[in-house]
Amino acid sequence: MPSPSCELKELGFLGACHLPALQGAPAFGIVCPAPEQNSRSSWSAMFFCVSTHVSFPRSWLHMRSTINCRPFRLSALALLLVVTLIDVSYAAEQRTRTQPTAAAEVSPLAPVTLDGQVLFKVRGVSAFPAEQRAGLIEERLRDLASNTSLPLDSLRVEERTDRSLVKFSDEFVVMVFEADAEIEGISRQLLAEVYRTRIRTAVEGYRRDRNPSILYTHALYAVGATAAFSLSVYLIVLTFRRLDRLLEQRYKAKVEGLHVKIFRIVESEGIWNGIRASKRLLQTSLLLVLFFVYSQFVLGLFPWTKTLSTRLLWLTLDPLQTMGLAVIEAVPNLIFLLILAIVIRYTLKLLKMYFISIQHGTILLGGFDPDWAMPTFRMLRLVTIAFALVIAYPYLPGSESEAFKGVSILLGVIFSLGSSSAVANSIAGYSLIYRRAFKVGDRVKIDQLVGDVTAMRLQVTHLRSIKNEEITIPNSTILNSSVTNFSSLARERGLILHTTVGIGYETPWRQVEAMLIEAARRTDGLLQSPLPFVLLLSLDDFAVSYQLNVYSDQPQESSRLYAALHRHILDVFNEYGVQIMTPAYEGDPATPKIVQKDHWFAPPAKPSAPTPSPNS
Repeated sequence: MPSPSCELKELGFLGACHLPALQGAPAFGIVCPAPEQNSRSSWSAMFFCVSTHVSFPRSWLHMRSTINCRPFRLSALALLLVVTLIDVSYAAEQRTRTQPTAAAEVSPLAPVTLDGQVLFKVRGVSAFPAEQRAGLIEERLRDLASNTSLPLDSLRVEERTDRSLVKFSDEFVVMVFEADAEIEGISRQLLAEVYRTRIRTAVEGYRRDRNPSILYTHALYAVGATAAFSLSVYLIVLTFRRLDRLLEQRYKAKVEGLHVKIFRIVESEGIWNGIRASKRLLQTSLLLVLFFVYSQFVLGLFPWTKTLSTRLLWLTLDPLQTMGLAVIEAVPNLIFLLILAIVIRYTLKLLKMYFISIQHGTILLGGFDPDWAMPTFRMLRLVTIAFALVIAYPYLPGSESEAFKGVSILLGVIFSLGSSSAVANSIAGYSLIYRRAFKVGDRVKIDQLVGDVTAMRLQVTHLRSIKNEEITIPNSTILNSSVTNFSSLARERGLILHTTVGIGYETPWRQVEAMLIEAARRTDGLLQSPLPFVLLLSLDDFAVSYQLNVYSDQPQESSRLYAALHRHILDVFNEYGVQIMTPAYEGDPATPKIVQKDHWFAPPAKPSAPTPSPNS
């Protein structure tokens, strides 16, 4: 039995797939579209037609021994899948090859100018850039314009098959191609005629401006403008000098006596300096405007400086325009920054009110010292401002520019290198505050320095010494030093002041203690509760060392209290005829080393107020 076969035949634009007759069955065929030449999609469509439309009579399906059609259909489907994949890859490749690039579509243009006036723009190619082409056209145009033997009527357009030539007599100026006309969207012939008209007008003006009679006239204009400029400058300077004298004569005395009630708002010298500065600013502005008008007028008179005159105007207007546009573009960001500043400002005000209430005791927080209120507020204020800066940074004008980023990095490096000690002192300052080592008004001793704390700042702490000296100590130094606070416990329990005397063994210790207690009782400013007490420190070679301890709640008065206590010790020991053996003892004298009471006020000393009796 013959096997089935499928033959593709081109029948005009149709392809026919025929199957031979099987066991007497008539042959049949499927008509499908014929594949186009080099078209893979047409071939895939045809195979889809074959695979989906090939069918067999029902009677054939029962003839398994004769023919098996299932392998044929599976083969056709597999072939269809392969052809479809090839077709997709081929179409993608064709699109990639035929899609024009953005660089090819955009052709750079360069202006052609004469005496600073732009006539037209030309395009270029990679081998002959637009700037080079425009430069050659300008050079030819200047040479031909300078040649006055060439009449303007000889400027014409000469047509060629693929280009148009704009010629001056027999010398061509510029060639116009179809590619140039495509950019403008007009025909090549029309574009060439436009070029000719523009060139004729420019050459006519070029020759007119260089005409000797015109140059002579413009030179006279320049001389007249210079004379008018000089006269104007002289008049402005003279006017402002007279104005200055007039202001001094009529208004300076009034300015110096300017008061609002009894408070001086601004110093009179400052007001007068502001008036004079405003006058100088007005004078300078007038002179600059006058110089600008004069320069632009004179430079525009001559063809060689006309370009500079035009550029002078744009050099002045361009920065103003750029700044104006930048301000307009930055308005939304500036509004955001303004709103952010208002929110942060009132947030800080609320925080300050809250911590002031804590400081004054209106609000009580357990375990939170009221002295910590303002330092904590300052820390939160710094954190809040830093957070606001992080939010505001993207909205700052120019924050995306490389210059802004470079300056930010530079400032960061400078700050990190130069602020190590400042940061250390700041951290130490907050550590001292929260450790409560001392506070303003306390009498402290830092290493060997003794004084009263007058100010605690973020970087340094200020002391006033006993001799009324101002001492400034970095906070990092205090953090690494031992600190003695004489005031922290004196308010509640009293500060113990002590002094030591040496008394001979022949004097009973009970008598000595009684005399020392009496001297403490006579001293004003000492606390009588707790009571003073005496300690026997040591039994030395020639004397017994006694230490008198007294209580005081006035640490700042310790020097005065020590002096008064020592005076009363001397008086009491002299009254009872007891000799003080310190600072040294070599032997018993014939008579005790004491001062008789009759000689207590020997000249030039004067009697003082009577000493209170022990029972008073």
